Amino acid sequence: MTILKTDSDSAQKTAEALCSGKIVIVPTDTVYGFSGLVCSRFDSKALIFAAKGRAENKPLIQLVSSVEMLACYTNDVIPEELTALWPGPLTIIVNNLEGGTTAFRCPGEKWLREVIELSGGPLYSTSVNKSGEPVLHDVRTMEEVFAQDVALIVDGGDADPDAKPSTIVALSGNGVKIIRQGALSVPEHLLSEKQL
Repeated sequence: MTILKTDSDSAQKTAEALCSGKIVIVPTDTVYGFSGLVCSRFDSKALIFAAKGRAENKPLIQLVSSVEMLACYTNDVIPEELTALWPGPLTIIVNNLEGGTTAFRCPGEKWLREVIELSGGPLYSTSVNKSGEPVLHDVRTMEEVFAQDVALIVDGGDADPDAKPSTIVALSGNGVKIIRQGALSVPEHLLSEKQL
């Protein structure tokens, strides 16, 4: 099923699908993404991997609605200058409370932050495409390829074909290290080492 993001109840319908363990396709401030609720009651991550045809050992970014929500999932002290770049196309890899690492992003899309709040927790997120193939930007093509894999496609208009994914950084020393250069440029003085 496809609904318009401009529908008055689109955020509520999206959250309801997520909270029932289903996965959805939603617009973000970068590219369209598959999303599923991070929850121990069901494995939405497996549904995303199945839709993409992606190896299940690859990590997924988790979307949070605020810096305060992130603080519930890590004890790391993140430089304020870094979190000041949120909401936006910046993903920060932190140490999680289970002894591993998790990549978190607070999206610039206000509608999506509302969906996260209504869902009550972080959302898995990854680009809409088959693994190894180009990212899809056209909503009609997403419907043709993935309608049978998701509960809902939220149509926010076709995405910019030149849109870049988020920049990914990891905490390193007293600064950060760029893992993937994407849509956002991190101020040079925040980098822990000189990078080309």
